[in-house]
Amino acid sequence: MTDMTAVRPALAGLLLTAAAPALAESAPAAFEFTQLLPMLVIFVLFYFMLIRPQMKRAKEHKQMVDGLQVGDEVVAGGGMLGRVTKVADAYVTIEVAKDTRIVVQRPSIQTVLPKGSIAAA
Repeated sequence: MTDMTAVRPALAGLLLTAAAPALAESAPAAFEFTQLLPMLVIFVLFYFMLIRPQMKRAKEHKQMVDGLQVGDEVVAGGGMLGRVTKVADAYVTIEVAKDTRIVVQRPSIQTVLPKGSIAAA
């Protein structure tokens, strides 16, 4: 019996050693996916919370700038209020005071105000 008790741990150790490479080969595939899952979740959250709303705002701003017309009251970069007097391909001329006009790039127009806003200011 003493021989049998000495053989059992040796046999068990031999079986575990033989099974270890099979376990080691299958474990990394599941491990890699679990490592990538948080990164994928973060990317999806960034897309829906940051990237998509910014793209929507950029699209709305482009539509607003493309729709500029003579007579629109606008706010240009730096907070300059004025009335559009001339619209060109890349530039807009804004009258900021009587007989005072400035030329700004179209994308620098921040917002179009409702008619009559400048008179109230």
